[in-house]
Amino acid sequence: MQAKANALSQGFIRCHDCGYLVKTVNQPSSCPRCDSPLHARHPHSLQRTTALLLSSFLLYIPANIFPIMIVNQFGVGEPNTIAGGIVELIDSGMIPIGLLVLVASILVPSSKLIGISLLLLCAHFRWQVNARRWTTMYRVIAFVGRWSMLDIFMISILVDLVNFNGVQIIAGPAATAFAAVVILTMFAAENFDPRLLWDNQQNL
Repeated sequence: MQAKANALSQGFIRCHDCGYLVKTVNQPSSCPRCDSPLHARHPHSLQRTTALLLSSFLLYIPANIFPIMIVNQFGVGEPNTIAGGIVELIDSGMIPIGLLVLVASILVPSSKLIGISLLLLCAHFRWQVNARRWTTMYRVIAFVGRWSMLDIFMISILVDLVNFNGVQIIAGPAATAFAAVVILTMFAAENFDPRLLWDNQQNL
């Protein structure tokens, strides 16, 4: 099936800020409605997203190797990594909190890293895919990014409030690295232009 013509091929550019559709006949440099700079695609989108993603991968290593929390029970405790902290929380009877840490600290960040990596590979190598589904995946990643700080927020709450049954929780150095991973992945998703997924599709 022949690919449908997109707006850019028909001489239109959409303003990133106000959504106004601008004709490129006179090659305007700014939007006539809001005066924002006009770009057919986000400048250097792949390069910026790649740099942020690689930084996230590098920081994700110490975030999992170094202790993220110390669970002291009756004055006795050891530094725990993310996985160790989940086990400690479950052993201490805080199963819902342990499951929340599992989702927020392991499943969500790893899924975001893998998802953004696939989006970059698809745009760079011009894979012939179902662009609609991949755009949906991008929207899910961008939406989940808003809630990725839940784990850090939860740890800060636990540090201040959890002090019952002889259990005390202290934040570890990996919390800083994990927070940086969350922020960098949010910026990576923000800098990726999903319209790149549609540019080289032959079957739309």
